[in-house]
Amino acid sequence: MNTRNDEHLYSLALSLIPKIGPSVYKNIISYSGSAQKFFNLPVGKAAKIPRIGSKLLESLRQKNQYLSQAEKLIGQAEKLGVKILTYASPEFPKRLKAIEDSPAVLFVKGNIDLNSHRMLGVVGTRNATDYGKSVTRKIIEEIAPYKPVIVSGLAYGIDIEAHRAALHHDLPTVAVMGSPIDKIYPYQHKNTADQMLENGGLISEFRPGSDMVPGNFPQRNRIIAGLSDALIVVEAAKKGGALITAEIAFSYNKEVFAVPGNLQSPYSEGCNYLIKYMKANIYLGTKDLEESLSWVKGEGTIAPQPQPFSLETVAEEHRPIIQAFLENPEQQIDQLSWSTNIPISVLASSLLQLEFLGLIRSLPGKTYKLVK
Repeated sequence: MNTRNDEHLYSLALSLIPKIGPSVYKNIISYSGSAQKFFNLPVGKAAKIPRIGSKLLESLRQKNQYLSQAEKLIGQAEKLGVKILTYASPEFPKRLKAIEDSPAVLFVKGNIDLNSHRMLGVVGTRNATDYGKSVTRKIIEEIAPYKPVIVSGLAYGIDIEAHRAALHHDLPTVAVMGSPIDKIYPYQHKNTADQMLENGGLISEFRPGSDMVPGNFPQRNRIIAGLSDALIVVEAAKKGGALITAEIAFSYNKEVFAVPGNLQSPYSEGCNYLIKYMKANIYLGTKDLEESLSWVKGEGTIAPQPQPFSLETVAEEHRPIIQAFLENPEQQIDQLSWSTNIPISVLASSLLQLEFLGLIRSLPGKTYKLVK
């Protein structure tokens, strides 16, 4: 096994430790430099990592057990044609890395670029009206020239309408599932899910073969919100998954839009509520997205990369950090810690020095950007 595969195995094994949770998982990666380094730490050193309890320390003595479980899970996923992305994987969605409660592991099936230039969430009630379905189709039709990935939840109503409209207009579309990746729910949408595998696909944070739990469906809404540059709510009742997703997206400082609806329709109450309390903008057409996200029709262009400069001008201890920024000019500190193998406690000091030198600048959400 090469180093990269070893790290993938250890990263997955770390996620299998009971009750570790995404935030503790990321904390361990940040302070240790990698999952593999954590498992190989002496217990005394591991105990100094913040939020490490006695049960986690005990896991260091049982690492072979978790590594064996991880190997079995990788084999199971391969048989299902499922890719496992850990937080340390290069393909892990960068949009999710900046979110504290994002999952540590994703199970992915299909042909998906989870770091696509544009990603648009479209959600709504399961009890969609004819008006809601028609509006959903119209939104996707009008947004097609911008070529975003359409993100939704494969549920009845607005979600499945958004997926099918995306397929009709040859847009990639991604379903964030509340069920394990090997259990399509609802089963009536399996044909659509199968079609999505060629241009888009399926995502789940729940392991193949695990049980379906009702609480998983609200939980997956944070992934829909986190993956999307903007979220459009077409129809929503006063309570329900669509409104939860909108509230989460708002808390993530995402652009949220709501389609205004009939005052007498219970499935417009949620949208009208979001607009009234300024948690969503009124969605009247694609111009709203153009203005909010600076989208331009067509393929779109990635912002120009900074002009390279000589690393010889940078102190030797800072060169791995600057090299990482040259490859990706904007990075979240946890992501940078993993890519450079520098523990976050050491990295924070270096970033401060680089900021004083004017080479980088800090952004909200523990994110840093290369200046030169």
